[in-house]
Amino acid sequence: MTGSEVKTAVEWLVSVAPDPGACRWEWERNPQGIALLPAGKRWDVLILPGELGRPTLDVLTRLTDRPGPVLADFGDARIGFFVPPGTAERWIGTGIRGAGRGTWIVVPYPRRAAGGVRWLIPPDGSGTLTDATLLELAMHEAAGAAAAGDID
Repeated sequence: MTGSEVKTAVEWLVSVAPDPGACRWEWERNPQGIALLPAGKRWDVLILPGELGRPTLDVLTRLTDRPGPVLADFGDARIGFFVPPGTAERWIGTGIRGAGRGTWIVVPYPRRAAGGVRWLIPPDGSGTLTDATLLELAMHEAAGAAAAGDID
């Protein structure tokens, strides 16, 4: 990411913060380099277990040129896909957690890993999100491949 892309991504992310200045301060001065941001305003996050999330991301990147932002926690135990607001409250799926209105997520600065959380696909600031239907198709393909023994 270039400096201007990072700045655009930061502006997009902090636009949901109750206090954008405090959010920027957290990213710049907190040794962990993370901030808490509310989900449900510009995006929801669907959180998949890593063993499904990683292959789902692989499928998704074959299906679309630019999926929305994707986060991974320490050790890739969980993978979070940024989807349109309202998706989490409508989502029905075993083992999939949704972060929507009323929840907060840990978000690292767009160009660095921090506190065990890192971007697999950083936001580009344009507001691009992963289409929930496309994500569901990618999950089905990844789960099918795993059941058939095609992936580890």
